[in-house]
Amino acid sequence: MAEDGEDPQVAAWRGLLVAHSRLVPAVEADLRAAGQVSLSWYDVLLELNAAPGRRLRMSELGQRAVLSRTRVSRVVDELAAAGLAERQPDEADGRSSFAVLTPAGRNALRRAWPVYREAIRRRLGAHLTAQQCRQLAGLLEHATAGAETGISGKAGR
Repeated sequence: MAEDGEDPQVAAWRGLLVAHSRLVPAVEADLRAAGQVSLSWYDVLLELNAAPGRRLRMSELGQRAVLSRTRVSRVVDELAAAGLAERQPDEADGRSSFAVLTPAGRNALRRAWPVYREAIRRRLGAHLTAQQCRQLAGLLEHATAGAETGISGKAGR
């Protein structure tokens, strides 16, 4: 137990949830105020941009993005309607399709990047040193190891 009587794991979890609930809407508001794509659109565009050939199977995109798989599908539909991405059928597997980044989508990502970066700097970096940011990134990576595949337990301790 923590000195104040609170379980340190529960305190860490609560801190993570509070940080997420405050920082994500703040960054979203900064993007919106600058007339940029939404944070969910940015996330999907970023994942597509980083993928080989700037395309991913919808199932892969659902695993990589920080959105639910259902939300990813809706975002790809929204991006396609805006001309920022396309859905292409998977010729090898008729059950699946690809999300593909368009040149307009790359341009939208490039335009949003400076606003996104500045929002992160203002909302997080202004309150933490570079060393603290590196430590936080490492701690969060360690804490989430195995979570993507549904593995539970104390691996890595």
